[in-house]
Amino acid sequence: MLFQVGGQGSRPTFFEMAAAQQLPASLRAALTYSLGVFALRRPFLHRLLDYEHESFALLMLVLETHSLRTTDASFAESLYGLRRRPANVALNIHASTLSPDSDNPPPNSPLQRRQKVLSVVFLVVLPYLKSKLHSIYNREREARLQATLWGDDQNEGFDATLSFEEDSPLSRATLDSDSNASLRERLRKRLQKIVGFCYPWLHATTEGLQFAYQLLYLLDATGYYSLALHALGIQVCRATGQEMMDTSSRISKIRSRERERLRGPQWLKTLQGALLSCMYTVLDYAQTGLIAAVFFFKVRWPFLSS
Repeated sequence: MLFQVGGQGSRPTFFEMAAAQQLPASLRAALTYSLGVFALRRPFLHRLLDYEHESFALLMLVLETHSLRTTDASFAESLYGLRRRPANVALNIHASTLSPDSDNPPPNSPLQRRQKVLSVVFLVVLPYLKSKLHSIYNREREARLQATLWGDDQNEGFDATLSFEEDSPLSRATLDSDSNASLRERLRKRLQKIVGFCYPWLHATTEGLQFAYQLLYLLDATGYYSLALHALGIQVCRATGQEMMDTSSRISKIRSRERERLRGPQWLKTLQGALLSCMYTVLDYAQTGLIAAVFFFKVRWPFLSS
């Protein structure tokens, strides 16, 4: 399934890049809503909602790793027919498209392994950490507002050592456990206060840099859409027709090599092959299913808002 926004040449339009960037957020909202609906009848799904950040990060880790491995693009970029290329290769591709009289085909160099690994870090790990920091910041802000409105109900002046007998082993054990719990609680509150102070500045800095890169990209002043792509030395290009046709054969070769590496008795190899086939089927239809979930969420959202 491909979505293409108009444009010519190898350089994607600003709207293509913006749509690819916003797709994971829409996907997360759609999945969260869907799980919330299903959890009304299947209470065990509330466990996934309790670990929403971890569940979505694990899902995106699988999708992004598979997409970068097979198409040299992120999950969202592959839906829009985009590919990631090293910066020097991307410049050569752009130059070759600007000179149609040239007989030399555009160079095609895949991403290095280091660039793929770091791409997964920027696509999955850093957004996960940011979402966790945002969650901690929201809890700290709510705690501050509650303390401002209602006062601090906790008895901070309580000294547990005054009411325990010194010679009782049970009392000393209870005192030790209470002191350890209070120490963890103080560390947790200290961490929340640090995050509550630093996160707004960190968020403002990242959003400011993101806006600056997007504005420069819109004005055609840079080939990098984000700071992450600039740090990795990667530019996003529009895939050629030949590259799209070669993607299926590339996936077939990768899967054939994986099947050839199976070891063990015949029954074990058969079982492993069946599991691989199931995994391939899930990955092949993941894009269609997840995009359908986003579409369903977008259609249902106006009715939910009203």
